[in-house]
Amino acid sequence: MFEEFEASRRSVDGISYVDVGEGPVTVFVHGVFTNALLWRNVMRELAGTRRCIAVDLPGHGRTPPIGEPSVHGWVDAVATVLRELDLRDVHLVGNDTGGAVVQLLLGREEAGRLASLALTNCDTELAFPPRLLKPLVWGARANVLRAIAPVLRFPFVAREVFRSGYRRPADVPREVFRSYLAPTVDDREGLRFTGRLLTSVHPRQLAENRARLAECELPTALIWGTGDLFFDIEQARWLRDVIPGAREIVEIPGGRLFFPDEYAAELVEALDHHWRTSVGKPS
Repeated sequence: MFEEFEASRRSVDGISYVDVGEGPVTVFVHGVFTNALLWRNVMRELAGTRRCIAVDLPGHGRTPPIGEPSVHGWVDAVATVLRELDLRDVHLVGNDTGGAVVQLLLGREEAGRLASLALTNCDTELAFPPRLLKPLVWGARANVLRAIAPVLRFPFVAREVFRSGYRRPADVPREVFRSYLAPTVDDREGLRFTGRLLTSVHPRQLAENRARLAECELPTALIWGTGDLFFDIEQARWLRDVIPGAREIVEIPGGRLFFPDEYAAELVEALDHHWRTSVGKPS
């Protein structure tokens, strides 16, 4: 089902990524408990006109639990891909924790390689972690993840876990959910890494980055699903008010946290408008 992505999979310094298409470079960054496949439908629509690179962050997808188990370690991973592939004029797109990675990358030298940003439903200093994820963070501190991991191997249970992030999880191939959870539930080191990643999350990590957001003149799209249980529209409004390069908020009615998968066509339309009107580069 995902053969076209496996044939286009590469790695650099241990970091796995999918690289398809030709044209302006667009890098996609996922969040906790997903991987590069979150962007598969978006990449299928864009690969004819853009070079699409979707990274598997450490401990997720095909990338082993390497580096520091924190959001800063994830920033290191994305910075490594940008630097080692010598990518320039990059259009960076983030979702969920990947949105926090995009924000924090502004404080790295590799920010000079960026042409634009696009943030979909994601963390801000107002919600890092979001309220609904806090029980899981507390559970990680108490090693509860180790106890529930075997249960998550059952396809039905895995699908139910993602119901909060998808409007129609029954329409998503079970192989996708399996790929999301496998690195955590099948591998002891992966489970340990994810637990440490979750417990490292703290609002100050993004609060300390606010000054860089306030200096960001890069054209920034805010594309937000209005049905999200984790990050409501107030997060998008906060980002719009802080980031000088941000303009209007494009709302995706009913979209939940992982709407880039379910509403790929709507996201591509919004991204295309952003790139044409704000960046001036062809899509």
